Amino acid sequence: MQAPRPIAAASAPEREASAGQPTVRRGPAFATIALALMMMSIDSTIVATALHTLQQGLDTSINWAGWTLTGYSFGFALMLPIAGKLSERLGRRRVFIGSVVVFTLASLGCALANDIGTLIALRVLQAAGGAGFTPSATGLIVDHFGAARDRFVSLFGSIFPIGAMIGPVFGGLCVAYWSWRGVFFVNAPIGIAIVVLALRYIPRDRPMSRERRAGMDFVGMALLGLCLLAGMLAINLLGERGASVAAFAAALAVALLAGVGFLVRIRRAAQPFIAPRLIYGTGFGAVNAVNAVNAVNAIFGGMSIGAVALVPLYATNRYGIAVLAAGSLLIAQGVAAIVFSLLATWGLRRTGYRRPLVLGVLAIVLGMLGVALHPPAGWAPYPWLMGATFLVGVGVGVVNPASRNAGLQLAPQNASTLAAMRTLFLQIGTIATVSLATAVLAAAADPGAMQAWIYGAVAAVLLLALPLVRRVPDHRGAW
Repeated sequence: MQAPRPIAAASAPEREASAGQPTVRRGPAFATIALALMMMSIDSTIVATALHTLQQGLDTSINWAGWTLTGYSFGFALMLPIAGKLSERLGRRRVFIGSVVVFTLASLGCALANDIGTLIALRVLQAAGGAGFTPSATGLIVDHFGAARDRFVSLFGSIFPIGAMIGPVFGGLCVAYWSWRGVFFVNAPIGIAIVVLALRYIPRDRPMSRERRAGMDFVGMALLGLCLLAGMLAINLLGERGASVAAFAAALAVALLAGVGFLVRIRRAAQPFIAPRLIYGTGFGAVNAVNAVNAVNAIFGGMSIGAVALVPLYATNRYGIAVLAAGSLLIAQGVAAIVFSLLATWGLRRTGYRRPLVLGVLAIVLGMLGVALHPPAGWAPYPWLMGATFLVGVGVGVVNPASRNAGLQLAPQNASTLAAMRTLFLQIGTIATVSLATAVLAAAADPGAMQAWIYGAVAAVLLLALPLVRRVPDHRGAW
């Protein structure tokens, strides 16, 4: 199949954008970037292990303690597209280092917080810093790693599962032998190390051109922010017991109106916040378009991540597996995701994007069905669930490199914005899945049995969405 042609840059050709870039020591530079992504990934799971002790330490309710997770998710989703645009306007290195500084200082503030309100506010600020990691890191790889950039970007898929596995273990150790504050203090030395390494090994940004210095589209930014905030609030209301239908409908209506306003704005603005061609341009139908990115990134990626996150709860509710053992099921999924992400990265130039997406989704579907079904005679629940979650991890590991590179190779000069959009939809898919699932479970007489049906439903949705892979632009070789 003929490879799709890259979308032309809005201003200068890609070769001009990369001209004059200083050489980079790939090993130390990538290690610096990977350490930042690892820190962000660890933080996404480590805080959950400290919720109970955090609640006691700050003398608050579990609902307010839970807002330390919800507030982070909201802040992260809101800032992702903004961080992507800032990275392209101000420079990848500037935004990367600035994001690390904000994340580190906010983490230190979280560790010193003495009331839940302050902690939640600082978690939102922490998310604002963390949101800049992936867009700026992706842009740095695309700008400075030459013909190897596709493989290094694909390796991101093996970093996040490692951090997600380390988080619960380290969080448990902090809570057991120190304090809930330790889950935030740990980011301070790591953040300082990242800044020092970045100043040493990441090349300086090119001087900003007149176009890059031009003003930001604050109206477009505000409309997109309102759309995301209202949409995430609507999703969150689905998971709240006793939430009114009127509140959900109002939040959803605001999200839709703001979304339409944003699309109108970017068509009319001289310098739109996100160029229209990156949303509904040729070739972006299934990767970054408004109508289909939700399916490819949110369903195949976000839904799978959200469903797997609830496996420990399912193992405890349905089979009575101890909490520690139930949590270890995620390690099987993480190991599989790491190994097969590396294998998929190695073979991506030969396979193209569509074949790994199809095979990966089928593996996820089989894994979800395995989780849903009762173990056959002679099988204990724990090893059966371990095998099923491992199979889900295999699929996630195969899907991630293909879904990440499929959009980036079309417009490498906009790598930061595209990476931010991809991560945003993954986040939306994850939160929507968890919120809907918990809403159903809250009303179920037998949560364990009901959750089995939920996994069956997720498998069905993935199968129904599989034809969308045909809309993903295929490509073989480097880009």
